[in-house]
Amino acid sequence: MAAVLAKKIVKSFGGDVPAVNGISLTVPDGEFMVLLGPSGCGKTTLLRIICGLERQTSGDLLIDDRIVNEIPPRARGVAMMFQSYGLYPHYTVRNNISFPLRTQRVSRAAIGKKVEWASQLLGIGHLLDRRPRQLSGGERQRVALARALVREPTALLLDEPLSNLDAKLRTSARQEIRQFQQRVGLTTIYVTHDQVEAMGMGDRIAVIDKGKIRQVGTPVEIYNNPADLFVATFVGAPPMNIVTQNGGEYLGFRPENFLPKAMVEDESAAEFSFRVDRSEYLGSERIVYGVLEGFSSEQLITAKLPGAHVAEASIRTGEWHAFAVKRSSLRHFDSSGNRMAQH
Repeated sequence: MAAVLAKKIVKSFGGDVPAVNGISLTVPDGEFMVLLGPSGCGKTTLLRIICGLERQTSGDLLIDDRIVNEIPPRARGVAMMFQSYGLYPHYTVRNNISFPLRTQRVSRAAIGKKVEWASQLLGIGHLLDRRPRQLSGGERQRVALARALVREPTALLLDEPLSNLDAKLRTSARQEIRQFQQRVGLTTIYVTHDQVEAMGMGDRIAVIDKGKIRQVGTPVEIYNNPADLFVATFVGAPPMNIVTQNGGEYLGFRPENFLPKAMVEDESAAEFSFRVDRSEYLGSERIVYGVLEGFSSEQLITAKLPGAHVAEASIRTGEWHAFAVKRSSLRHFDSSGNRMAQH
């Protein structure tokens, strides 16, 4: 296993703004780190720099305390799995998994042992004589993972590996990848734009926007204490409510903490008059949308209400209702959008 350290990494493709703009990040040995951000934010470029498929414009990259700036991809000891699995359709599963070993001229006996090890580890030993067209999406994903692991890398880099799976398969594949990583303790860096994947899989998350890291922390830290407005509104479904206060400061609160006043057991809670404009019943919860009295009508506010406790008739659309948020659930941001100390 190995730690990965990026020091002030910059990658410019010639535009006005670098794709990666001075990123520094430490991924300790054995950690599952998720790079989370919107499309085009630089997360895949950073992953390709770590793998060696892209050369940084400036900065240093260290793997296991060794500077690898000049070291080619195959000598870095890492394996990368791409969004498209890139399996060879005319090869069997066995030959797809063994391909990187054959290119390195590993002995036939050693290849056989390593393919057997990787296939058993991922539960695909019974598929070795099949071809990719005979596999399900989840099985192809495991074959691609086995091909990455057969080299016994010190770090595993995954670039949106589940994006081609349907919703049900993505859920099970997330669990499989995370359980596997925890079992073997392999340092893993996982790129995604899906916050559900990030929150459910990562030991820590690095939120990236426009080539810069906005915040690094555990899923709980990222969700409960976002460093700035970007993180607050990017992480969470629905995202954090943000309203502008006098002086240009911002007040934020999560939809699940914005409840009818009668449900908030806190005498010091911040109270609001909330006009409900639309309501969605989702079984275990109800999502309601509207505006706050005294604030701009353009600032859409969302409340996530437990469906089992809030009757539809009690939250009528087009009417004003008394809502409240516990003071401990409020987050304050300055006029530049950065989080302020709790009031």
